[in-house]
Amino acid sequence: MALQILLNFLIAVIWMFLNNNWSASGLIVGYMIGLALIGLFGRFWPQGFYMRKVWAMIKLLALFIKELFKSSFVVIGQVLSPKLNIRPGIFAYKTELTGDWEVTILANLITLTPGTLTLDVSREGSTLYIHAMDIDDVDKLCSDIRSTFEKAILEVTR
Repeated sequence: MALQILLNFLIAVIWMFLNNNWSASGLIVGYMIGLALIGLFGRFWPQGFYMRKVWAMIKLLALFIKELFKSSFVVIGQVLSPKLNIRPGIFAYKTELTGDWEVTILANLITLTPGTLTLDVSREGSTLYIHAMDIDDVDKLCSDIRSTFEKAILEVTR
């Protein structure tokens, strides 16, 4: 992926050099031409076209922002309600992620989302112990994490 990004910038600089246009618009046009060329020859790259990973990262960031706002409003509603009607608890979450980086990103995304906190990760890295402010159904909460964060992390890393 890094080689493709470097090659894309190299194509952009060559484009600027050939057109004698050293402005931001020349760089953007050259970058777009580089994207097109790298995309056309993407089947020759063993890891595929790098913009797919960039797009997956953007989707992961958008998912995190959506979950952040959604959970923030839920937590604000619970805090401001006159009767505290929550069921806090700790549960074990078995993850299918294998890499240290993947598990770390998942643990941090869970911790950064209001109302949840990753307390510990097992030694083998397959189980996360999570504290949640309000637990209705542990299985539903686990399936929500699996279908949102874990799925998006897998798109980025694999």
